[in-house]
Amino acid sequence: MTAEMVGLIGLIVLLLIMFCRFWVGPSMILVSFIGSLILTGWDSTTQIIGSVPYSQTANYTIACMPLFILMGTILSHSQIGADLYVAVRKWMGHIRGGLAIATIGACGLFSAICGESSATAITMGKIAFPEMRKYGYSLSLSSCSVVCGGTIGILIPPSVILIIYGMLTEESITHLFMAGVIPGILQVILYMIVIYIMCRLKPDIGPAGPKENAREKIRSLKIVWPVVAVFIFVIGGLYGGLFTATEAGAMGASAALIITIIMRRMNKTVFSESVKDALQSTAMVFLLLIGAYIFMRFMALSNLPPMISETVINFQQAHHLSPVLIIILIMFVYTILGCFLDSMAVLLLTVPIITPIVVAMGYDQVWWGIMMVRFIEMSMITPPFGLNLFIMTKAINTPLSVLYKGVWPFLIADVVHVALLIAFPEIALWLPNSMKAT
Repeated sequence: MTAEMVGLIGLIVLLLIMFCRFWVGPSMILVSFIGSLILTGWDSTTQIIGSVPYSQTANYTIACMPLFILMGTILSHSQIGADLYVAVRKWMGHIRGGLAIATIGACGLFSAICGESSATAITMGKIAFPEMRKYGYSLSLSSCSVVCGGTIGILIPPSVILIIYGMLTEESITHLFMAGVIPGILQVILYMIVIYIMCRLKPDIGPAGPKENAREKIRSLKIVWPVVAVFIFVIGGLYGGLFTATEAGAMGASAALIITIIMRRMNKTVFSESVKDALQSTAMVFLLLIGAYIFMRFMALSNLPPMISETVINFQQAHHLSPVLIIILIMFVYTILGCFLDSMAVLLLTVPIITPIVVAMGYDQVWWGIMMVRFIEMSMITPPFGLNLFIMTKAINTPLSVLYKGVWPFLIADVVHVALLIAFPEIALWLPNSMKAT
């Protein structure tokens, strides 16, 4: 049996195990251990298993992940998310579809401190969904605004998935964060436009709410400033080269702690819950990363990724296919995987296989990181098996059939978003390239 065949069988077995809902990290370690044992023997395999967990996690760069997670948990447990929605609602709630538009805006702001899509959707679902239903919004618009708004969570920095992508590909996390800013803002705008158009065509699905006076609007801004301040502080410092991604994580966590203390939102319970959640999330992500690194070593031993990449490139050149067509085909692959796996599992599984193909076609690795995030998040809300749909149907007690019908306008906005990123890569690359230039 050739090394490539061993790698292919290992990949298929891993997919089957993951489809059965076993833990992703241990599944990767188990398959990689057996595959490496077949390819290189006991001594080499045990050396990899024994050294990779420490060598790949005991480095300076990866420290930014638990720090950014801690920043998000501190601001989340201090009820900042609820305040964000209230503030945006006071500015936009009086127009048709204003509460749904406010939900998208609040999701975008909350994404700047959270970095995870399901957490963003669940948090906003608890806050915004009852409010929209209270003012007569349709069940479809209310629920889908929350579900789709949550997908912004891993695009606007700081994003845990972008950190993991940067670690696996050895790409600059700072550049990936910068690349996510403009596409994230564009996604918020496109979703808002979709809601506005829907409510113009069918005014009864999103009636206008009460109008707040100017004084209340101005007063509400004092709730928003902590998130804006932390975001500008962290991203501005990264862009200006004042500190590295790891230092940015430390600065962000410290700023979040100081702000919540000043706002009198910090107490013993909030602090302990924030640290507990951050530790649990960090442990989970580190286990996933260790599994991914060991799996990548197995893939390198099998020589499967270069073989797949060479095969795809030769097929493209032989049939004179446009590289854009290959990207579209890859998007369908992500859509299928997203039917069965969560976003983290899809990322860890596909990075060592698909990224070499995209890079070989001449695409920028930073740009591909943003595209990968978009494909993954689109797959999570695509019927019939988008996992975010199943998560939210329980969180907000809404039938799946309602989400299936209501999500399509947002998916159209996603397709437009992806098309713009493919046609104009500078949307994602302008900020990181301007950093390189300076």
